[in-house]
Amino acid sequence: MSRPILHNYFRSSTSYRVRIALALKGIDYDYEAFHLRHGEQRSERFLRLNPQGLVPALTWSDGQVYTQSLAIIEFLDEVVPQPPLLPQDPVGRQRVRSLSQIVALDIHPLNNLRVLAYLKTRFGADEKAQADWFRHWVAEAFDALEERLADEPETGCYCHGDSITMADLCLSAQLTNNKRFEVDMQPYPTIRRIGVALEEIEAFRRAAPGNQPDNE
Repeated sequence: MSRPILHNYFRSSTSYRVRIALALKGIDYDYEAFHLRHGEQRSERFLRLNPQGLVPALTWSDGQVYTQSLAIIEFLDEVVPQPPLLPQDPVGRQRVRSLSQIVALDIHPLNNLRVLAYLKTRFGADEKAQADWFRHWVAEAFDALEERLADEPETGCYCHGDSITMADLCLSAQLTNNKRFEVDMQPYPTIRRIGVALEEIEAFRRAAPGNQPDNE
């Protein structure tokens, strides 16, 4: 059996989520970069891995290819259970999935690179208009996310209690993107507090975009 291969891009927030999961679980892997701005994810070689043409794709040690970041994280949690990224109880798992999906399903699909590129080519949106679009959809979701994290008793040092969960992986990657687009984080003190705590964790630092071999 060979080492896993993570096919990804340093700046991709979905790739960042999976890199954090791999680091937390101590899984060694080979890093293969596909430059999204150069369209390498649309190459024949990558489309053989993932017909959607989206990163990340994880080739596991048995040769099977897995796609979609949340599905990959849950797969990793099943095959390498420690440390767990989902709670053991059904109610806890539901909460963590719900918090994760606020970022992964309600923010990211509207703000990823291909959407911003389409806004430019189809509607002539310049960089300022694209950034305004990005910040609008972050605020739509973060207003509710902040309220939940601030009010729900299950919130601890991190999104769910005092152990890292999948929700923290999604949040950290989104916060990194927010910095690029100069999102005003002052209205979100609970999210900021959790984000600062996550920055102190070695696995998050190691997986950060600036520490990847294809960083530019």
